[in-house]
Amino acid sequence: MSAATQIRRLTRYSAWANARLFQAVSELPEGVATAARPTLFGNMVHTLNHAYVVDQIWQAHLEGRPHGFTALNTKEPTPLAQLRQAQALMDQWYVAYADALPEDAHAEVVAFRFVDGGPGAMSRADILLHVVNHKTYHRGWVADLFFQAGARPPSMDLPVYLRQAG
Repeated sequence: MSAATQIRRLTRYSAWANARLFQAVSELPEGVATAARPTLFGNMVHTLNHAYVVDQIWQAHLEGRPHGFTALNTKEPTPLAQLRQAQALMDQWYVAYADALPEDAHAEVVAFRFVDGGPGAMSRADILLHVVNHKTYHRGWVADLFFQAGARPPSMDLPVYLRQAG
């Protein structure tokens, strides 16, 4: 399997896992997803909001345009229903981008500025891998917050996705 095929698979996996997590968060009792917890972003929704902000930043880098962010999260999170819809659209964008990216463009290096203003450069493939990995990392944070709330998170493992995707 080529690296391009693997990246396409991983963008689909990420979209699937995000959909499962957002569904589970939306089914929690009122106030649980926004309840203060001992975590960097304060609660489940603000953690998911951070992942979405970072997706927007990397999307802008891939498109060669400014992203306009001065921080890796917003002061207040987007309301869950709106954030869920926005993340689903963003996930669709990443799947379509990976699908359309020619094999030879995966190694193309993209120069960008980090949010702190420092210079950066990564290949398009590495950016896509980072985006997928970053969301996996923060879905894990949200899964831990489920346990803190006395709830069980959905299974979001790659093997579960692969079994379901057939």
